Amino acid sequence: MEKLFSYGTLRSKEIQRQVFNRILTGSADQLLDHKLKSLQIEEEFGMADYVVVVPSTDPSDIIHGVVFDVSSAELAKADIFESNAYKRVHVKLKSGTEAWIYIEN
Repeated sequence: MEKLFSYGTLRSKEIQRQVFNRILTGSADQLLDHKLKSLQIEEEFGMADYVVVVPSTDPSDIIHGVVFDVSSAELAKADIFESNAYKRVHVKLKSGTEAWIYIEN
């Protein structure tokens, strides 16, 4: 299994059903030395507001999220779901868990 850290839309049960055809199980964790930045993405019916992770030089910046267990096939589905405004990278979370996360491309 892969670890996927989510701080946004992938935490939604509706989105999880849509992308993975199931509800994911996970646990709370934090990403240190990063912050959230507003991002507008063009969707079918216009622009939508989202957030994206960017590195930060401020050690007090913390992103709260959830670490999910996903299969390699599900991780590939998440790659398709995320727009090209994001890229997937490997990070170490506050707990010491290594996980994939989508950051600004």
